Amino acid sequence: MDIALYQGGASAVEGVADVVKLSSNENPFGPSPRASDAFRQSAGELHVYPSTQHERLREAIGEVYDMAPEQIICGVGSDEIISFLCYAYAGPGDEVLHTEHGFAMYRISALAAGATPVSVHEADRVTDVDALLAGCTDKTRLVFIANPNNPTGTMIPDAEIERLADGLPENCLLVLDGAYAEYVEGYDAGVSIINTRDNVFMTRTFSKIYGLGGLRIGWGYGPQDIIDTLNRLRGPFNLSGPALKAAHAAVRDVGYTARCRAENAKWRAWLAAELDKIGVPSDPAFGNFILARFSSEAEAQGCDAYLKSKGLIVRMVGSYNLPHCLRITIGDERACRRVAAAITEFKRQG
Repeated sequence: MDIALYQGGASAVEGVADVVKLSSNENPFGPSPRASDAFRQSAGELHVYPSTQHERLREAIGEVYDMAPEQIICGVGSDEIISFLCYAYAGPGDEVLHTEHGFAMYRISALAAGATPVSVHEADRVTDVDALLAGCTDKTRLVFIANPNNPTGTMIPDAEIERLADGLPENCLLVLDGAYAEYVEGYDAGVSIINTRDNVFMTRTFSKIYGLGGLRIGWGYGPQDIIDTLNRLRGPFNLSGPALKAAHAAVRDVGYTARCRAENAKWRAWLAAELDKIGVPSDPAFGNFILARFSSEAEAQGCDAYLKSKGLIVRMVGSYNLPHCLRITIGDERACRRVAAAITEFKRQG
């Protein structure tokens, strides 16, 4: 009962018809057309049980990201992989570290496993490696960091991740949450770090840049012994056949992924600059959202209400210890221009 009920992003505003949802970091362009076609074509196979080992999807992921397929596990979103890790490596009497503005599922999954979640200070909304290392005890079993982080959008370089991994106590696993890694051009999300260590693991998702949030598909990559352990917890049919086929097509459509990355980078930079001009700053962001900072919690709440009145749904992040901020998903050009215009109007009205 210490677990607060998770609140997803709103998707409707009463009395407003032309609504744009910018509260859940969804891809405004949707999935690859190839993924949609693969999903539709699977309709005639709904009576057939899906693959239990996910071989084709793991092989495709391995080919695109240069990974060994046998070191990949697939799950119901990255959330399921996170929960597997907590069930496998933490329990009563153990501690699970995460940063103060970290993804809510780290705390939830730790509590569900009977472990104690421990929140660690960030340095101006950026993961602080020294604080994480100082927060470790002989009870620490897992350390979760998202890179880029949600909801701050910030990230740290590989050298800092290596320093963290090498400084952790024995029998402690570092988990790199790479839900937004595809939005960073040329970033391997920590693959090279994992390949040279036995205490680092990564989680990934098809819900963000691949636009398949409705199908709930995630995956993880790491040392073989960890993969073997997590597969003992995984249900044999945890992913549906249509989901597997859509994800397989999506990950192979690298051209579509690249176009989505480029559009996101373009409009993320534009929106951040436009808001900065009117006194609404944000940190350099690396995901598909920005964290807009206001002068107070009251101003952030007022702006949120004003945006809703204009049919624009963003995310209040008070539950992430950021009550004076709004997390704004990067939409398409029209959505970004509407957001900038609405916040400008709000600021002008005082």
